[in-house]
Amino acid sequence: MNFITLTELAVKQIKILKSNCDNEVYLRIGVKQGGCSGMSYSMNFENISTLRETDEVLILDNFSVACDPKSLLYLYGLSLDYSSELIGGGFQFLNPNATQTCGCGKSFSG
Repeated sequence: MNFITLTELAVKQIKILKSNCDNEVYLRIGVKQGGCSGMSYSMNFENISTLRETDEVLILDNFSVACDPKSLLYLYGLSLDYSSELIGGGFQFLNPNATQTCGCGKSFSG
């Protein structure tokens, strides 16, 4: 089992966003302190040279997704989806480890 599952819509949107990057990049997914429920999700593109040996890496069609070991404790089994709805659209995090999520869906407690 992969540490994260991406829906077809999420993969499509990530590829669109990645196409705007000048360098060879990967998508880093993690968590950080903050948000209305205590922890918030983070996603950003990073230069491929910043990958660490300790990262868990998922290789997809033409991009990679990485997660550091500390974040992986909170994200293992995460499903990432994307919605183009005007209200509530964007990336959707379906996290089986979250015991509570906020109304916006961008933060959680675990």
